[in-house]
Amino acid sequence: MPSNSRQPVAAVQSVDRALQVLEILAKLQTAGVTEIAAEIGVHKSTVSRLIAVLESRGFVEQLSDRGKYQLGFSIVRLAGSTTARMDLVKQSQDICDQVAEKTGETTNIAILDGDRIINIVESVGRGEIALRSWVGQSNPAHATSSGKILLAALPPSEVRARAGRKLEAYTPATVTDFARLGTELEAAREHGWAPTREELETGLNAVAAPIRDHNGSVIAALSISGPAYRLEQSRFDEVAQVAIEAAERISRRIGYIG
Repeated sequence: MPSNSRQPVAAVQSVDRALQVLEILAKLQTAGVTEIAAEIGVHKSTVSRLIAVLESRGFVEQLSDRGKYQLGFSIVRLAGSTTARMDLVKQSQDICDQVAEKTGETTNIAILDGDRIINIVESVGRGEIALRSWVGQSNPAHATSSGKILLAALPPSEVRARAGRKLEAYTPATVTDFARLGTELEAAREHGWAPTREELETGLNAVAAPIRDHNGSVIAALSISGPAYRLEQSRFDEVAQVAIEAAERISRRIGYIG
């Protein structure tokens, strides 16, 4: 086997061992290099190298008692992010219900997953024609209002990397040009909300606003969607303000104080 094919295997093994170090520290609370090496079954020098990397990233920290280590605050940061996502569902349902009641249109909470969004909360509006349930569905980010406001929070280079080479068309109105998408994302950053105009489905319009976690990072979007004849573009500004206010209320509930 060529030597360059062994390198990825070694890298994966190092990742696995680093995760074992974290699991051992979680179980024992504190441990030294010798103890960790014995648990994993590797030489102490291997553990020392792993700990040096983990410590540089804040996942492990050395105690004042020389030679002992414990989990670092980067673990807390990651756990906090997961907790925020879990709290998001619990803390947003009643607000979505209120928005749906106020606007008469379907209200959703969505998160970004690669180049797509996943809807995790929904409240159906009282409008005469109810839209189908979107909960659990994955939709293309560039063709949805939620996706646009979530992409707007990312650096342009990351947006392009996530989207790949081509933006797929779903209706004649879908944005398939990267330059135009960039312009729309810039407008979304400036205004604090993003629209879609029959870009995912003909006859369906929507607006969305960002939801932020305790760090101020955009982790989700609140969208209000409805039939284009009812949620007309002339209403976008008005409905967007409702979305922004609701998204801010949810953000405050999960710890955002900005």
